[in-house]
Amino acid sequence: MIVHPNDNVEVRADGHKYALADIPRGARVVKYGMPIGRATRRIARGELVHVHNLASEIAGCMEYSFEPFDAPAPGAVAAPAIRAFPRADGRFGVRNDIWVIPTVGCVNALCERLAAACGGFALTHPYGCSQLGADHESTANILAALCRHPNAGGVLVVALGCENNTLESFRERIGGLDGLNIRFLRAQDPGDEFARGMALVGELLENRATERVEVPASALVVGLKCGGSDGFSGLTANPLVGRFTDWLVARGGSAVMTEVPEMFGAETILLRRCRDRAVFDRCAAMVNGFKDYYARHGQPSHENPSPGNRAGGITTLEEKSIGCVQKGGTAPVEDVIEYGARVSRRGLTLLAAPGNDLVSATALAASGCHIVIFTTGRGTPFGSVVPTFKVASNSALAAAKPHWVDWDAEANQDVGAFARRVLGVASGEQVASERMGNHAIAIWKDGVTL
Repeated sequence: MIVHPNDNVEVRADGHKYALADIPRGARVVKYGMPIGRATRRIARGELVHVHNLASEIAGCMEYSFEPFDAPAPGAVAAPAIRAFPRADGRFGVRNDIWVIPTVGCVNALCERLAAACGGFALTHPYGCSQLGADHESTANILAALCRHPNAGGVLVVALGCENNTLESFRERIGGLDGLNIRFLRAQDPGDEFARGMALVGELLENRATERVEVPASALVVGLKCGGSDGFSGLTANPLVGRFTDWLVARGGSAVMTEVPEMFGAETILLRRCRDRAVFDRCAAMVNGFKDYYARHGQPSHENPSPGNRAGGITTLEEKSIGCVQKGGTAPVEDVIEYGARVSRRGLTLLAAPGNDLVSATALAASGCHIVIFTTGRGTPFGSVVPTFKVASNSALAAAKPHWVDWDAEANQDVGAFARRVLGVASGEQVASERMGNHAIAIWKDGVTL
């Protein structure tokens, strides 16, 4: 397969790249119509192009030039209906679970017992104490955002009582509690903490919504994520998800894309689509901020793809990134938000978070995503705190791991059918990771531990 007329490589059935013509040493290798690195030696026609003869060109922070973007008008196509749970604050949730959220890792086991007893699940993590500065803020902000997530029919917040993330300060961080079905438990208070917790869970169950109602799919917020990519991810799964993103945005819905380090080398694709200068400036600052993050830790910006990515045919970060950003379709970039912030504009939003699967999927959930669409070429059983819809880039993976995969993008590129399946998930159909009972969160840490 030749992906773009300007390419000097082709992709074969193994997902790897082969030279279409002789490529001199130092010349750029082009795939997707864009450079994905430079040849480190002469590459003969028909030769495999991979880590032994191709290197990334990604460097540090860059200056970007803003060019006005003639963004199309917001979508006005009628949106189909989904069936979801109404919340008292006017939002809706696509699930109605009880979430037990610890303010600190010391009470994880208690949270797991409470969640198991009520059929909910515990959002365990190791943080909430012995953290300083930005790390403490990130932990508290992510947890507070999850407390307000509409997919939770009820939330029990469990504190220990002596942690940095105090129950009093955390309640303030969550904000106004009107319309939220939420209760608070401090384990160090007198009495049996499990019995007190179960009494509070009973109140949550009594007060949560019981029936789904019809709401327009325009209210849906979908997270876009990839993990364990291969040489077909940018050819099958990510382009299909990109067409779905355009489908949803055209109907007034919203999508959120993150994994900033996997925008390196493809950031200009997104910068050219920023709605205005203010959004452009925030996007450029986000990309350069992550490059500076790498530099502060003495790490190269291009230290990616992973071993699994390379085994699947991806050689450089540019190649991975150009395939990755296709999940955002062609929609205008309407907003750029910080880690731990929540979506406030319809359309496509970029979220500042790293590429790690658990960390970025948790950030997407905390931003308000009802569902995360997760493309993969290598496969993973992982599931985030919201339904995590797995899209396989190749049929071999879909056949080998049907208990992990929800959609085979190699076999089915019908965006209409794909949209109907996603809306079905929003209306209650379980995804594979839910059937396996996988509901995990992870919080980004970048500082000292006391």
